Amino acid sequence: MGSPDRQQRLAALRDSIADIERKPALAEARAMVEEDHARGFPVLAGGLLQEVFTDERRNAGATLGFALGQASGLLTEQRLAVIYLQLAGESQKLGIPYGPGLLTFGLDPAALILVRPANMAELLWATEEAIACRAVAAVVADIGSHSKLLDFTASRRLSMRAASTGGSIFLLRYGTNREASAAHLRWCLSPAPSAHQRYDAKAPGPLRWRAQLEKGTLIKQTEWLLGWTENGFSAFATQHRHPDRSFSFPPLPRSVPAHLADRLPETA
Repeated sequence: MGSPDRQQRLAALRDSIADIERKPALAEARAMVEEDHARGFPVLAGGLLQEVFTDERRNAGATLGFALGQASGLLTEQRLAVIYLQLAGESQKLGIPYGPGLLTFGLDPAALILVRPANMAELLWATEEAIACRAVAAVVADIGSHSKLLDFTASRRLSMRAASTGGSIFLLRYGTNREASAAHLRWCLSPAPSAHQRYDAKAPGPLRWRAQLEKGTLIKQTEWLLGWTENGFSAFATQHRHPDRSFSFPPLPRSVPAHLADRLPETA
């Protein structure tokens, strides 16, 4: 047990950090949110640091599509490029953006610049330097593993640099752990049941993903059901979820015969 004075100082420090996370410096004045009624998802201006989480690496395509969908809307005649950073040793685990797929997604591959730093220190340095360039609309940093270098101080530097230059930074993260950060928005993407197939009701339809806003005061709504289209992503009516599917049934009164493929009975 620590002294009461030490406990009070720790509590005050936690309150100060929480206040910083709620009100990131410089961004409140710059960030503007517009409702896109056709797309059903808010349009965010540049100058933001956004964390995009997913619990499993196999959902990396969703986080990348989510980030690029926003980044493509930030491209202008003055800001012509989107920078994609990924550690050199992680491409085999997470994959890299596919040019023809980007075209069908509404993003010209010529606008995407791939950078493969050797380590996390170089990746963070490249992120900060790239977003400082006025010709860059957004930086997407695909971070496949946890690193102590990406702490609150590092995220604070990225947040202030994005807010001062007007370009957005998207940090793609994986896993269920959430460290304290200075990100203006934190998202969590998870898979949802696909839409109905137009010509075959039993076949998988267009992909659907659930985007949940875990942190941020710029947007009132906190959850969307998204689908990828040729014009980026669009929001659909959310479906009722069953987070706990452990249904309770009464025990069977006796053994129940089950028929095998060769029609021979087998007691279950």
